This record gives sequence, C-alpha cells and structure tokens, in this order.
Amino acid sequence: MYYSKKLSKYNSISHCFFNRKGGKSTGIYKSLNCGKGSLDNKKNINKNLKIACKKISSSYKKIILLNQIHSNKFHYFDKKKLNYKNRKLGDALITKEKGIMIGVLTADCLPILIYDKKLKIISAIHAGWKGALKGIVQKVIKFLLRNGSKPRNLIAAIGPCINQKNYEIKKDFKSKFLRQNKRNEIFFKEIKKRTYFSLNKYVYTQLRNLGLKKIDIIDKDTYDPKNNLFSARRSLRQNHDDYGRNISIIMIN
Repeated sequence: MYYSKKLSKYNSISHCFFNRKGGKSTGIYKSLNCGKGSLDNKKNINKNLKIACKKISSSYKKIILLNQIHSNKFHYFDKKKLNYKNRKLGDALITKEKGIMIGVLTADCLPILIYDKKLKIISAIHAGWKGALKGIVQKVIKFLLRNGSKPRNLIAAIGPCINQKNYEIKKDFKSKFLRQNKRNEIFFKEIKKRTYFSLNKYVYTQLRNLGLKKIDIIDKDTYDPKNNLFSARRSLRQNHDDYGRNISIIMIN
C-alpha cells in the first residue's frame, strides 16, 4: 500500500494506492486483484474489494467504481445520483458526499486522487495515455474550478504507473502527442533508437499548467516486480493471457 504525504496531512479524508499484496486471489492474480474486468474468480475479486474497503475503514457497499474506457468522461454525483450497482462508463469520479469511497483501477495507467481542502470535494481519475491525451485531467480540474475550487486549495496525488524506462512506444504514438503540442517532445526519450514515454511527467505538467502547486508523485514503477504492483505490460511480456488490477481509493470521512 502506498500513501500520499500531502493527502495524509488531512484527517478529513482517507485514501490509499493499493498494491497487489494482502488479497485472496491466486496464480497470475495473486493476490489483491480488484479488477472485475479481469478473468479472475469473481468471488475472490469481491473478497479483495472488501479487504481494500476495510482498510479505508468503510464498507464494500459504499464504493463507487466505473467501467473505464480510456476517455475524457467524468461523473459528478451527490446523494440523489448515488448508484452502487450500475457502473457508469467513464474515467473519473467527483463527489463531496461523506462516507462514500470513489476509486479507479490501473495496471500501468495512472491513478490520480484529488482533494479540495476548502470545499471538501474529492476526485479519483484513471489516466492512461489515451485519456490523458484526450484531456481527462483538464476536464476534471476545470469542472472543479467552475464550481468554486481554487488551484491553491487543490491537492493532487499521482499514484504508481509504468515508468519511462519501461514504457517503450512506437513512432505513431509519439506523433499523436506532437500534433497536440510540439512541446510534448520533452516527455519522450530516445535510447538506442528506441523511444520511451513518461506518463507521470506528462500528467504532472498538465496539473501544473492548470495552476496546481501541491502535487505528490508516488514514483513506484508498476512494471518493476519488486514494487508488488500489477502491470499489464509485464504480464504481456510474461505471456500471461490476462492481468490483475491495482485499486486506488479516496473518501471524505
């Protein structure tokens, strides 16, 4: 489990970036696989979700998750819009309701947890390269700003994702980012005629450009086995036919 030092300063919220330890799943899903989209035993996934929720001092019945689609679509909800059973399509959640956990699932993509310390609003964002390029981070932050948030009051924690040294990409990938902005060149590195991308630096820069200054980066590489995190790319390299998902959760106490 990993925690943000900046978010941990506030007793009004609970949060955690979970790794793969402490669950009930076996085999390639060992052990805290929380991804219902995986081929893992559904009973074990539910047990794992209950374990994660208990660590946040809450109940499995009070967590909201999404059917993530690598988009720029987010959902804001209050008590009137609460629906635990029907997952919405999208890649970010926003709420100011107390006692409701919101979470995202990742396995190399980037989880981001955000807290407005004045307005007591939280957000959980799933940002793969597609969602980040489409502007999921900007859409969430701009929504918060339109609804009264100030950049100085927003604390953002960027969770574990695949690090640049293990994120080799193809030329057409890079061209997508350069068409958006030629300055995106700085997020790519050439090593022995191979190109590598830094997802967390790209998202960090997006947050900075939106005026946020309180940003935590939990620099743990999902690809590196020693960090005990699920990694889609590592699983692919190991010829596994599927992979587990890490869960990241935040809640207003």
